[in-house]
Amino acid sequence: MEKFVVWQAQPLCGKVRISGAKNAALPILAACLLTEEICVIENIPPLSDVKNMLNILTGFGAQVDFDEKRETLQITVPDIVSDEGSYEKAGKLRASFLVAGAMLGRHRKVKLPLPGGCRIGSRPVDLHLKGFQAMGVKCKQKHGVVEMDVNVLKGHVIYLDFPSVGATKNVMLAAVLAKGTTVIENAAAEPEICDLADFLREMGADIQGDGTDTITIKGMKSLHGAVHRVMADRIEAGTFMIGAAITGGDIILEGIQEGHLKPLIAKLAECNVKSEIMSEGLRVYRKGKIQPTLLKTMPFPGFPTDMQAPFMSLMTVARGTSVITETVFENRFTHAAELQRMGADIRIDSRSAIIEGVGELTGSKVTATDLRAGAALILSALAAKGETEIGDIYHIERGYHKIDEKLRGLGVRIEKRSGAGEEP
Repeated sequence: MEKFVVWQAQPLCGKVRISGAKNAALPILAACLLTEEICVIENIPPLSDVKNMLNILTGFGAQVDFDEKRETLQITVPDIVSDEGSYEKAGKLRASFLVAGAMLGRHRKVKLPLPGGCRIGSRPVDLHLKGFQAMGVKCKQKHGVVEMDVNVLKGHVIYLDFPSVGATKNVMLAAVLAKGTTVIENAAAEPEICDLADFLREMGADIQGDGTDTITIKGMKSLHGAVHRVMADRIEAGTFMIGAAITGGDIILEGIQEGHLKPLIAKLAECNVKSEIMSEGLRVYRKGKIQPTLLKTMPFPGFPTDMQAPFMSLMTVARGTSVITETVFENRFTHAAELQRMGADIRIDSRSAIIEGVGELTGSKVTATDLRAGAALILSALAAKGETEIGDIYHIERGYHKIDEKLRGLGVRIEKRSGAGEEP
């Protein structure tokens, strides 16, 4: 098992290129099942989650040529060779269930194990299935496997009880090849939804309303291949923004869409962290001491749940008391105990964390419990006196491409080592 060793950092300085968004890339890859023609996906990060999704797609018949250096992928699915997803492959990835909508759209049946991924709370697929059933799909769930099949996939008005990002994507993927019109009400409005809609439109789909709470999709008889560039990862961008904030640095983020970061930019501004649009990208710097704040995670355009753990790291060194309330996932404070090992003063009360800012954190041996928790530990290590050792970094590398290299480019001393302590 590999680990990161991080030393207290001087203020971050320089430019960093933000990679393509994992959470946009994965549904776009699933969408490639909808056509037998070639699709080319650019700016796709060579992360373990992306590679796991590609392994799942090859099981259904996808032919893949992935140039990891250029971060460009060519994929074609001339024939669906199986309607059953591998339990071993799907168990590694929450987004594995996104192939359901695409398989139902093109093949009309699929058998999938319930998905895996980070253990940050209950993420059932009931809303996905509710949407499919409204479109005429028969769904049977038994022993952790869901069997779905339909003779005629029909458009329908579907109201989601919660604006689930996954359910919105899955229904979209099914609806583009359904008969008639599908309307998704109370849909998720995250930027990754819009990126998927853009790709589907490039394939010939008729979609309107993405980015709002009502998405309308007119089903087509077939879709064609397309070339698409994946949006920048707003969560990676936010992580580096907090890195600049926690060290008192001054950095420029390249390749990002500022509009995707408005909730974080607004909250950081309350904490004396400034953001400016420049010709090179988004400049982020701290002006004064870090101030405490109140924060509640919400579906977009609210504060993203994926930024909650990294933001908590910042609040541990703020001047005063902060309160963070998590409304999306019920088990997303596992990083708090690891931050406490570094001297953070955090108290958990149900779905809220009360953080008393401390003068200084101290390096320690800690463990990444999930993807964003791992990012939070790196951020705290930048502000901690001495050396911090972070274990189970495979969680971090599921969502951050070469984060250690990027941090070194900003002046951070960080090393990746084997579990035994030797450098590779």
